[in-house]
Amino acid sequence: MSAVYEGALQDLVEEFGKLPGIGPKSAQRLAFHILQTDSQDVNALAQALTDVKKRVRFCEICGNVSEEAECTVCQDPRRDRSMICVVEEPKDVVAIERTREYRGLYHVLGGAIDPMAGVGPDNLRIKELMTRLQDGEVKETVIATDPNLEGEATATYLVRLLGSLGVTVTRLASGLPVGGDLEYADEVTLGRAFSGRREID
Repeated sequence: MSAVYEGALQDLVEEFGKLPGIGPKSAQRLAFHILQTDSQDVNALAQALTDVKKRVRFCEICGNVSEEAECTVCQDPRRDRSMICVVEEPKDVVAIERTREYRGLYHVLGGAIDPMAGVGPDNLRIKELMTRLQDGEVKETVIATDPNLEGEATATYLVRLLGSLGVTVTRLASGLPVGGDLEYADEVTLGRAFSGRREID
């Protein structure tokens, strides 16, 4: 992005421009919004950014976001421990939780297999998933990766890997748009996809 303003304002525009989904015009709009906002609100935003980097980490068990060693889902004794739903990112956990259709545990991979971006199976939390499935407590693994090329490649890889463990492997049913992201699916569509999940041979 070429410099349009000077000093601190230009620095802010450039920092906003580094955020995903923020183009030059949006970055400029955000910077001017901050400029016109009350100092107290700006300080609160700065504090929230600092706090999230200091306090939020990833659950030791499933990889979801948490402020403690274990996330609230893993700590909840009411969850069905015979099921693990495998998702790409923590935001997918939130999307599925909104449906109220699923009461099992989660496993966050931290992305999807994407050779073009240099992301292979070793870059994801697949070994940790395999470790969780060793004790035989989990009877069903629901693969809920995004219905796009990378998500499908990841699902196919996991199906091959999990086939030898004697665990039922299911995939979310149709109803989710191909090429879409779980976080943008509405609750009804995602809920139906969960209800109609199918076993993968």
